[in-house]
Amino acid sequence: MSHLVLGFDLVIVAGLAWLAWQALFDRHRFSAVVHFMAFGLVMALVWVRLDALDIALAEAAIGAGVTGALLLAALGRLPATSGHAPGWRDSQWPLVLLALVTTLAATLTLAWVAWQLPRPGLAAPIGEALPNSGVNHAVTAVLLNLRAWDTLLEMTVMLTAVCLVWSLGPALMPYAPATSLPGLPALARLLHPLFLLVPAYLLWRGSHAPGGAFPAGAVLGAGGVLLVLTDAVPWMHEPRRQPLLRLLLAAGVLLFLAVALGGVLLAGTFLVIPASVAGTVILAVEVAAALSIALMLMAFYLYGEPGR
Repeated sequence: MSHLVLGFDLVIVAGLAWLAWQALFDRHRFSAVVHFMAFGLVMALVWVRLDALDIALAEAAIGAGVTGALLLAALGRLPATSGHAPGWRDSQWPLVLLALVTTLAATLTLAWVAWQLPRPGLAAPIGEALPNSGVNHAVTAVLLNLRAWDTLLEMTVMLTAVCLVWSLGPALMPYAPATSLPGLPALARLLHPLFLLVPAYLLWRGSHAPGGAFPAGAVLGAGGVLLVLTDAVPWMHEPRRQPLLRLLLAAGVLLFLAVALGGVLLAGTFLVIPASVAGTVILAVEVAAALSIALMLMAFYLYGEPGR
């Protein structure tokens, strides 16, 4: 059985390498995007094999779903004559080889560092601190306690990316391919209940099992992107709704910062949550973060700052 599992893992690694190569070097742009989406799905399977179900959910929703849809939508806006990418010139191959060698060296370095890590790792210290974290699941406790700075900065980077995308040019009309894809609105209506129920379940599950704000926000955002592509959320382009949209986009980061500053007032330390209110505060931060993450993913598809 161990040889069979090893063989399966080697097949996955080889498949990842082949899909990555095709996504980078396939001259047909549509085929390259499809290979990229397939790469995201196989990568999600890798995270499942590593028992990282939280990351696998986010990878499938964002890596294969949201980002793939974004690339397909961008490809649809290109001229019909640009379906094929130009071939690599001889002068570019040294740069390609340099990038491959650099990637291989970085991979081997990370593998060596991972091999040198102490065993069994940080599971025991995290387990000891878990009763004071406000939740019963180690991943959620790490994200909002031991790695709170990292989680806050990740959300800030996403919000900054939305601001940068919106600043690239003037406002554009909503993207509505319903005329060319008549089945898309029906699919959005059919899947809409699932895109609401699954994130709610992931938020609830995150306190004691794999789940939480990021997977919930990713799934909710995937459903929202589908609605944006069918022009089912015109309110996001209405000028009078822009203050509300911006407030909701920043709600997760703002609440996280408020909690961090509250820690200074209550405990004298930034980002410290008193154990007596940790459970309630973490739930509020998780809900606000999931909503903000979903709206940020949707905002990338608005093709310019709405209502400017």
